[in-house]
Amino acid sequence: MTIASANWSYPTKVWFGPGRIGELASACKEIGISRPLFVTDPGITNLPMVHSALASLQDAGIAARVFDALQGNPTSVNLADGVTAYRQGGHDGVIAFGGGSALDVGKTVALMIGQSRPVWDFEDIGDNWRRASADAIAPIIAIPTTAGTGSEVGRATVISDADNHVKKIIFHPAMLPRIAILDPELTVGLPPSLTAGTGMDALSHAIEAFCAPSYHPMADAIAMEAVRLVKDYLPRAVRAGDDIEARGQMMSAATMGATAFQKGLGAVHSVSHPIGAIYGVHHGLTNGVVMPYVLAFNAPAIGEKMQRLAAYLGLSVGKSGSAAVRAINDWILELRSEIGIPATIADLGVEKEKFGDIARLAVVDPTAGTNPIPLTEENVRELLGEMHSGTVRKVA
Repeated sequence: MTIASANWSYPTKVWFGPGRIGELASACKEIGISRPLFVTDPGITNLPMVHSALASLQDAGIAARVFDALQGNPTSVNLADGVTAYRQGGHDGVIAFGGGSALDVGKTVALMIGQSRPVWDFEDIGDNWRRASADAIAPIIAIPTTAGTGSEVGRATVISDADNHVKKIIFHPAMLPRIAILDPELTVGLPPSLTAGTGMDALSHAIEAFCAPSYHPMADAIAMEAVRLVKDYLPRAVRAGDDIEARGQMMSAATMGATAFQKGLGAVHSVSHPIGAIYGVHHGLTNGVVMPYVLAFNAPAIGEKMQRLAAYLGLSVGKSGSAAVRAINDWILELRSEIGIPATIADLGVEKEKFGDIARLAVVDPTAGTNPIPLTEENVRELLGEMHSGTVRKVA
């Protein structure tokens, strides 16, 4: 199958297809950026794809400067440094180029360069976003080099408070990038382990959005197709990193998952966020580890939805919602084994002594509110015990 090029406008402009990174200068001109801050991951700063992108900007008379002082789970310190770099450089927009960390830092820098309040005042709680001066938010172009977070089409970011190691979700509608460039060629060099982890991130977004109790049929439809794309293409992308069709379809799945989760997420993320903040574990990897435990936990509330999803995926199930949950979980467990995702949070270094802290943070995480079954510190601690021992509860 040939991967075609396409221009999409949902939820923002998406330029998709191999080689589309060559249109970066055109994207800058389209939204009026001439002096962008180029926010990227330190691990890819010296790679040819970054050098090529910067050279194309220079050739077009666009003066970009690189900011790469960020880490895998970005913190408020990284954000503050980015805001300083933006202001000192006299920039007029942000190009966020890289994995989820670079995209989240870049987007949050664009939010904060014109605000007088601290970033935590814009945490995704209620209408906090209305506190921000929307006119002061810089325009953003987002270019993912992984297929997982979908942050290129998101209005939110995740930043850890460096003072207390708590991850917080920052939200504003104007943080939605004006243009997202999805070039699957940029993901060809991603190692199998990161391909697997980011792919499970995309899957977690789609499945949790589909399970969220909110009414949003468009999000449900997008989420179901994203799950199918992961099922069909993630093992291929892990096995053969140069499979451009698989890479392209996984980029689509990641973008679709993030488009869908405006409907909501759930316990996969509310548990994963504090684990990542405390232990510095890759977010997508953690999502992949905890996912089957959460689905089994939510089984009493998601049976009918899992029947629809299982049928769409071509999984053989009866008329029972419980059977559908088991079928979906059996597939996820098989997928995890195939692509090398660990089985337990103990494998990630999580200690039982931290269960109380994790549970306390999980129940107040903004993603907890749309879990199909209400979360309490008690049931989250019980769930953490299952995640630690490797005991996926039986679905009756």
